[in-house]
Amino acid sequence: MIAPIQIVEERTIGPTLGPQNITQGLEACLWGLVASIVFMVAWYQKFGLIATMALIANLVLIIGIMSMLPGATLTMPGIAGIVLTLAVAVDANVLINERIKEELRNGRTVQQAIHEGYRGAFSSIVDANVTTLIIAIILYAVGTGSIKGFSITTAIGIATSMFTAIIGTRAVVNLLYGGKRIDKLSI
Repeated sequence: MIAPIQIVEERTIGPTLGPQNITQGLEACLWGLVASIVFMVAWYQKFGLIATMALIANLVLIIGIMSMLPGATLTMPGIAGIVLTLAVAVDANVLINERIKEELRNGRTVQQAIHEGYRGAFSSIVDANVTTLIIAIILYAVGTGSIKGFSITTAIGIATSMFTAIIGTRAVVNLLYGGKRIDKLSI
């Protein structure tokens, strides 16, 4: 038996809607980035600034890698992939910073707290990102068109966010605090 179809509404979309959606998507990405930056700096002070630098570096890396891909076009699903990976990058920095705070509360020295904070958060960050990467690969394998664009952007973003959150922030923290006798952290 064939199910009846009843058309409720029909619209014709003109060519101006695409650029308008892209502009709105980029604005949403920008405001999400600003909100994340404000939160990180307000909550984690200097470590929030370090996380913010990593977040901006992550965004630059994603766009840079996307620009090197032949035929890559930034679409709404691609913007959604970027926004998703920025959220994942913020999450990784929150995990690291909270672990450092926890280690400080447990009486560790500043150097021990930083080391244990990164070490303790590492497995959680890798687990979360690897599972998301597996889903992105599956989406690419079975998806078409815009779904593939979303999965490519998400996969690139996952790789760059892991690099910036784990290696990038650790390098800056080591540059600022490594080998120094510090009694208190701005976190």
